[in-house]
Amino acid sequence: MSSQQSSKVLSNQTNFWRSISGPIIGLSPMDGVTDASFRYITAKYGGPDVTFTEFVNIQAAFHAAHTLIKDLTYCEIERPVVAQIYGRSPDMFYRVSHIVCELGFDGLDVNMGCPAKKVAAAGCGAALIREPELARTIVRAAKRGIKDWCAGQTLGDIQLEPELIEKIRVANRLRTKMDGPSERLPIPVSVKTRLGYDRIVVEDWMATLLEENPAAISLHGRTLQQGYKGNADWEAIGRAVEVGKGSETLILGNGDLQDMTQVQRRVRETQVDGVLLGRVAQGNPWIFRAKHQVKRALAENRDPSILSVPVTLEERFRVISEHSSHHALQAPGENFVGIRKHLTWYCRGFRGAAEMRSQMVRVKTAEDVRQCLLNFTFQSTEAERRTNGWHEDPAAIVTPERRV
Repeated sequence: MSSQQSSKVLSNQTNFWRSISGPIIGLSPMDGVTDASFRYITAKYGGPDVTFTEFVNIQAAFHAAHTLIKDLTYCEIERPVVAQIYGRSPDMFYRVSHIVCELGFDGLDVNMGCPAKKVAAAGCGAALIREPELARTIVRAAKRGIKDWCAGQTLGDIQLEPELIEKIRVANRLRTKMDGPSERLPIPVSVKTRLGYDRIVVEDWMATLLEENPAAISLHGRTLQQGYKGNADWEAIGRAVEVGKGSETLILGNGDLQDMTQVQRRVRETQVDGVLLGRVAQGNPWIFRAKHQVKRALAENRDPSILSVPVTLEERFRVISEHSSHHALQAPGENFVGIRKHLTWYCRGFRGAAEMRSQMVRVKTAEDVRQCLLNFTFQSTEAERRTNGWHEDPAAIVTPERRV
């Protein structure tokens, strides 16, 4: 077997994308949302096929080591877990790809889809759609960095600061009790992007990206200019799938999916290899529990109604408590304001939810959260608790020590 053939076999063995039964149903990266605690809870109670970190600025590796490590913290339960990074310097992508490998991620995703003005103004995210040659160079640089890391290149060899190198080792020890991965194996590079910058150019843009043979391309059905306005254009996503036919790259769609019935319909209509769910998973990790129904229905070419898995108020409150406790342990001393929006997302679909949301926007600690939940259940009548699916003594809401 030639060295090129051997390399291809090894790459296929370590490309987790190819080991997931289709269609892939994963958790989309969301800035300010998919932090370590959100992903942990979603993985534990939903089980998406793949998770992504929030997008991380590659410059953080050289100017904000603490932020980089915080944003790239994950738990083993999340696997396969992908580090999403953004920027516009191929050299920095090359170096940061070493860090992603050293931290043991299953994949590296290049963000070419963020529509935020600050990001786009810096020529990053979806702004790269206007610079196709730079976009290709970035993908190549990330792949080359992974290859050189696999060949034995160290973090010291690429002149990372000793302080950052030690932080990476500490992060690994906390997660696995080891300084780094036991083997230097290649990881796949993927891209998350949009239909275009100010107009749809999906056919040309896809052809450009496919030249670099990424493992997967996740395509949001809007342009940068649209942001999140209007409707996601799944017909255009379907055209992207046509462009990708015959390549080794998986094409995933993203945008406006509200439930698993819509997932099934979009997969069938467009023939995408999978989807990423975003806003619908906020406060709703359980949505991924129905993914096997979708896979089974599509495999058997049936069109049944996909039944959402019922969630009792009891379980909802337990997860709220656990989420807040995990956040407190994950980021001790950090302002609790950041998790309040997560807590309010859980508070919907039950009697008294509006009042609960008004309380959650004022909590300052995990104990405050737990007390809100206890007060709510004690103040409810026994009949109301049964209506909301509560069966245990309200005081049985879990404590942080037992559940985190």
